[in-house]
Amino acid sequence: MRADRLVAALLIMHARGRVTAAESAADLEVSVATARRDLEAPSAAGIPVHPQPGRGGGWAEGCRCSRQRTATFDVT
Repeated sequence: MRADRLVAALLIMHARGRVTAAESAADLEVSVATARRDLEAPSAAGIPVHPQPGRGGGWAEGCRCSRQRTATFDVT
């Protein structure tokens, strides 16, 4: 399922900091073309993900910000 792959690709990218389409394809057991499409999709949805071209490049998050909760909610 594509949604599962998109979430998995984002989690892998977050854990590694940068991932190539070939690495993502191997991890997710899909073709490199499918991995590339999956890596482009979050950017189209407004998630800060961008390609880094050239040797040593790949896909990376736009910001390395903390994923901690920033708001509290009162459920009383």
